[in-house]
Formats: sequence, structure tokens, C-alpha cells
Amino acid sequence: MTATPEDFDRPLLPPPHVREKPAFGVAGLPMAGAALVLTLAGLALVGFGIAGLAGDFALGQGAAVTVLVLGGLTVVAAAAAAGGLTMIEPGEARVIQFLGRYVGTVRLDGLRWVNPFTTRRRVSTRIRNHETAVMKVNDAEGNPIEIAAVVVWYVNDTARAMFEVDDFVAFVGIQTETAVRHIATTYPYDAHGEDQRLSLRENAEEITRTLSAEIAARVQAAGVGVIESRITHLAYAPEIAGAMLRRQQAGAVVAARQRIVEGAVGMVELALERLAAREVVELDEERKAAMVSNLLVVLCSDKEAHPVVNAGSLYH
Repeated sequence: MTATPEDFDRPLLPPPHVREKPAFGVAGLPMAGAALVLTLAGLALVGFGIAGLAGDFALGQGAAVTVLVLGGLTVVAAAAAAGGLTMIEPGEARVIQFLGRYVGTVRLDGLRWVNPFTTRRRVSTRIRNHETAVMKVNDAEGNPIEIAAVVVWYVNDTARAMFEVDDFVAFVGIQTETAVRHIATTYPYDAHGEDQRLSLRENAEEITRTLSAEIAARVQAAGVGVIESRITHLAYAPEIAGAMLRRQQAGAVVAARQRIVEGAVGMVELALERLAAREVVELDEERKAAMVSNLLVVLCSDKEAHPVVNAGSLYH
């Protein structure tokens, strides 16, 4: 039996309000150069206007004021242009909003220029790990067990991560713990006897695939993708660990005894067949039974056998 993503109830998620889209942006270095040129030109105009008002140049009063105002506007324009510069590191993105409305995401790293009147929120798109704490839950048979897992995830939709949930990092943590608890209560810790159900201990690969699929379905609303998940800790709770250990030991002893008996019976059959084929000795049914009994005792005993030599005849 193989676990599939359909083995669990998928959470009913509302349709997303926003999805990631690329935002308008241009290379930042040319805009930085333009902002520098505008700043220098604006400062020069402001200085020229002030000098004109002071009478250092043959400018009229109105012309000097005009030059001063034009220089001030140029400096303001340069400051606005510089305000649109955004530095984006590798493994990061910027979520752009204009007047509270989502307008796009910039993922290209380096110096970029966007609308200076927008707000830019940083989102890490690097791969992350989340390891749950060791949780005590009851498995499918009601036995208390301890379980913990680690999930490897990343943000694949920055818009949904920022606007669909309050805190996508905390959301991933809570949903991961919920999925781990659900998996632990769905399957037994160990399969016993002829039970063909999947178990947490014996079917780790199938269980982790189901766990990854369930976590991915739960965090989909936050724009998060799951790379893989693994169970990092699995054990019976301390209060029943001793009893379960004895149960496992008893099962191991029984299985070992079965193998020993099967081997001993085969050896006895082979011994009787070879004695008869080579006509070493003829044994009646009673002596065959005695020989079988003695051989089984010797072969199946868990202690060293001490043979007794018969100094008389075969029958005495």
C-alpha cells in the first residue's frame, strides 16, 4: 500500500484575492546618475538665483526669483528620483504598493528604480527550514507517542504571502504542526501481525510523502511551496515505552523461535532421509519418533545440550 496525497482531507481554502505579478521598474544606475545630475543642476540654479537677488549678477528681481524657484524644483525632482532607488539582494524581493494597492513585485536583484511614491516591503525568497517541537499525540491505536518533523519551504508567491495571511512564517509553523498531528493520529506507530496498514515506523517514505503533500495543501494560501518534509523524532511516550519494548522483544523472540523450529525440522527430515538412503541403520516408527524428539530438543534448545552416551544396545 502506498500513501498518496488523496489520503487526507484537503482544507477548503478561499480563492486568493491577489497573485504575484511583475512590477514596473528600470535599471537603477542610470536613474542614480540622472538624480545626481539634477541635484547638481538644481543647486547651481539655486546658487545663481540667490546671487541674482543679492545683485551679484545683472538679473532682474523677477528673473532671479524664477531661477531660484526653478532650482528648488529641480532639487525636489532629483530627491524624488533618488527616492525611487531600491537595492535588492539575491534571494529577496520587494512587494510594491501604491496608495495601499498592490501593483507588483520586483525580484531582479541589484539596484532598481521604481515609482518613488510607492511603499516597498521586503520579502525573503530563500529556502528555509522549520522544525517542530517534540509533540505528544495518540496514534491511530490510541497509544501515546512523541513525534517531531522538519519541513523545507520557500515563498513562491510574494503577494499571497504578504496579503493573504497575517504572518506567513507563523502560519507555516502552525500548519506544519497541525499536519504532523493529523498524520500521527491517522497511522499506527507500528503494524502488528497480519495488519497491512501503513505504520509510522515501518513506512517512513510513504508517510513523509503524505506529510509533504498535506503541508503543501495547508500552506498554499500563504503562497508557500514545500520542497520536502521528514520526521525527525518518533518514539513511544515514556509512560508506555517499557511495555511496548517488552512487546517488541516478545515478538522478536517468537519470530526467532519460528525460524529455529523450521530449520530444525528441515535438518531432522534430511537426517532421516540420508540414514534411510545409505542404509546405515533401520529404525522402526518408535525409534524414529525418539530420534526426532532428541534432535529437536538439541536443535531448538536455547542452552547447550549435554548428550548421554548409551553403552548398551540400541534398544537398551
